[in-house]
Amino acid sequence: MNEMVEQDSLDSEVEPSNGKYDPRNKLNDLTSKEWIPETISVWNQKGLGAGHPDTKIERQHPAPFSFTDVARLIRFFTKSGQTVLDPFLGIGSTLKACVLEGRSGIGIELNPTFAELSRERLNTEVDDLFSNNTEITIHEGDCREVLRTIETESVDFVVTSPPYWSILKKQDHKAKQERIEKGLVSDYGDDPRDLGNMDSYEDFLDELGLIFNECGRTLKKGKYMGIIVSDFRDKSKYIMFHADLAKELEKYGLEMRGLTVLYQRHKRIFPYGYPYAFVPNIHNQYILILQKSAK
Repeated sequence: MNEMVEQDSLDSEVEPSNGKYDPRNKLNDLTSKEWIPETISVWNQKGLGAGHPDTKIERQHPAPFSFTDVARLIRFFTKSGQTVLDPFLGIGSTLKACVLEGRSGIGIELNPTFAELSRERLNTEVDDLFSNNTEITIHEGDCREVLRTIETESVDFVVTSPPYWSILKKQDHKAKQERIEKGLVSDYGDDPRDLGNMDSYEDFLDELGLIFNECGRTLKKGKYMGIIVSDFRDKSKYIMFHADLAKELEKYGLEMRGLTVLYQRHKRIFPYGYPYAFVPNIHNQYILILQKSAK
């Protein structure tokens, strides 16, 4: 009898195949083995593939990001049932990830076409939008105005991919072959409120800083923000957007905690600069991880 009790005790201490969950973990629902791989500083971008039927709507946006990648961030920086905010919603990748991961989501989108595509995407690509009691809200309008209506310290995680200044206005090889020739939009539109239509890079950074400061107000103390960006070129000058933005956000008490490189290995290669000068094919994005002070 004693041997049986001792064996039962040993069996209960065997670690599950996916690791143990530590009850002290106030950040997410991950076990030890699930947690560690997410801290590796280079991720491979994971899309559905160009031929997948669920990419039909995603392709309508000139700069979408994969809901599978944002889902990794949501799983790591929130617990089930918590609330995620995306102030630059685009075609709804963040909200799709929220539904699939059992989180509530708030999205803000200026462009009415993209806002409607987000609604369509949720209705067609998610089997049962309300099956897990999550609340999904899409606000159509300028995030600078909508953010003021969101309650202070009511959000558990902010994740987004903001406009990359006016870079989409430049019609290079990629834009012509992958967007324009296929009849797809190649920029965000002509709305003067859109940050992608600002002339000055310095003014663009200032405005973006103010927006993320307001996002920080909605964020609970000690919580995190994930911002997905890419560096880019302005004529011959290489713009380190990720570094410039991180420096700008220091002014508002949003402190960098890490930088993840998102390797876009499936992107096409174009003959930029050939045969005269070095011009890089940029096949990565950066995920800036920032934290609001717990005080």
